[in-house]
Amino acid sequence: MSEQRARYQTDLTDAEWQIIEPLVPAAKPGGRPRKYPVREVLNAILYILRGGCVWRLLPHDLPPWKTVYHYFRLWRKDGVFEQMNTALRTKSRLAVGREAEPSAGVLDSQSVKTTETPGIRGYDAGKKIKGRKRHLLVDTMGLLLMVVVHGADIQDRDGAKLVLAKIKGCFPRLRLIWADGGYAGKLIDWVKDNCRRVLEIVKRNDDVKGFQVLPHRWVVERSLGWLGRYRRLSRDYEELPETSEALVYTAMCHLMVRRLARQTQPAGP
Repeated sequence: MSEQRARYQTDLTDAEWQIIEPLVPAAKPGGRPRKYPVREVLNAILYILRGGCVWRLLPHDLPPWKTVYHYFRLWRKDGVFEQMNTALRTKSRLAVGREAEPSAGVLDSQSVKTTETPGIRGYDAGKKIKGRKRHLLVDTMGLLLMVVVHGADIQDRDGAKLVLAKIKGCFPRLRLIWADGGYAGKLIDWVKDNCRRVLEIVKRNDDVKGFQVLPHRWVVERSLGWLGRYRRLSRDYEELPETSEALVYTAMCHLMVRRLARQTQPAGP
């Protein structure tokens, strides 16, 4: 962080930067030297993500918005945020004594409204929302394994296929996936035949009225709650679903790097 400006709450601390710095791509050889520190670029991206402002409204003591957006767009296209998420998830799991790769996951979707920004969208008749769905697969700690953003008119069972198709060849230990009743039916056999994994439906007890904490399903619901802290994700403001996915990965990276930094800090007297 520049010593000439006041610190924002979203800025990476020294401990957090030490964890994430090795995951930031190095400058390409032969190009112009970087004018702004990449730490400040990341701080600016996190400011937009947590604060919910548009690129053009970045404060003047952060790098220019065009520079920040250029890096964000470049890193999105190169899959940098997804790679960061993978590395930080592995560190987070090892830090609490888990295996590096998960053996079980939880699947769910979240419908969010869109704005007048162009891009794919649809109408979710069940939630009565016109916009998009974020389909998340998380591990049993609630850490993100995969996210796919698509129109809200796509049914959960079809959206799940988009997510599970992307994890083919990934997560060799992953054998069991929990989901709610919206994924019941033919999808169970599809997962078994095409993904060589078990999809287990966690159903609600109809005899119990009101709110229920359902086994395993609460994990992904908590993850969605974590993402709700980032105001840029309160709606889908992006033209491209890939941009929305990159922002979800970035938010999860921020959550994990903060957790890891707290775990590595020395205990007080």
